[in-house]
Amino acid sequence: MSRFAWRETSSRRASRGAGTARAAVQRRRPAAPRRLGAYGVSHVQSLLASLGRMARSPVSTLMTVAVIGIALALPTGLHVLLENVQAVSAGWENSARISLFLQRDLPPDQVRRLEERLRAMPGVATVERITPAQALEEFRRLSGFDAALEALGENPLPTVLVVEPRLDFTDPALVEHLLDRARSLEGVELAQLDMAWVRRLFALMEIGKRGVLVLGALLALAVLLIVGNTIRLAIENRREEIEVQKLIGATDAFIRRPFLYSGLWHGLGGALCAWLLVSLSLALLAGPVRRLTLLYESDQALLGMNAGATLLLLAAGALLGLAGAWLAVGRHLRRIEPA
Repeated sequence: MSRFAWRETSSRRASRGAGTARAAVQRRRPAAPRRLGAYGVSHVQSLLASLGRMARSPVSTLMTVAVIGIALALPTGLHVLLENVQAVSAGWENSARISLFLQRDLPPDQVRRLEERLRAMPGVATVERITPAQALEEFRRLSGFDAALEALGENPLPTVLVVEPRLDFTDPALVEHLLDRARSLEGVELAQLDMAWVRRLFALMEIGKRGVLVLGALLALAVLLIVGNTIRLAIENRREEIEVQKLIGATDAFIRRPFLYSGLWHGLGGALCAWLLVSLSLALLAGPVRRLTLLYESDQALLGMNAGATLLLLAAGALLGLAGAWLAVGRHLRRIEPA
């Protein structure tokens, strides 16, 4: 056999041997679905183990969850309060009305022509006439000054035309322009539009929304600190166990996993506690609010937390707990090394 043929035969045998070794390694390696299943089982075990550790120390767990719940309940309750105020005042912004007080000696036919001109103006939805007799009767019913009105001898109230703008004509500048046009009509003695209190109310509500965001951000930071401190104490209590795990080759991801799930459980429990606190507060306020709305002849009921808001609260609590645990574990786990 020539030297070239011998080398070629040796290389072929080496290639077949390497291929056989790779095939044996691949046969011994578990399939991808099995590895994925084992990874999922490991996470479920860590999830349940962290919950079991919390259950074995119920007092400290409940105290931590209660503090987180109170921190989350404050911005949540203020948000629900603002939602109820918005629901009550939903139609106030669109209820801008212009009251035109006419001259007392204005003839009826001129009053009708004035009504027609107002209805023809762009942006006007309805025009309602209140006669002096109707105005006097309403004033008598609301004020209770029957004797004083009888002493007057004559009706001092003028005819009033109430102009209501269209729903798509509620911009303050447009309403002010309509007011100026109505005021300039012949026969109008006084024109009034009281929208200042509505603007102040909506400005206060906008300030309240910003305040809820600021308060929510500060209390979210407080939740991160609470969960981080809780996880730090848990790491210190299990310091020897962590050292042993590192000695036998456990990875940081494996050691970190139970602490992350513990933070998630704390955050989720705090969110549930916040939901219970807000729901209980709304239940206690429902009766007095109902009686107040009946006094104003309204059927407005106190709004609670809907499914979307509840899910958002639970998700926010779980994510804050997970983030606080991640920050605490990442900082303190690096300091623990086996001696």
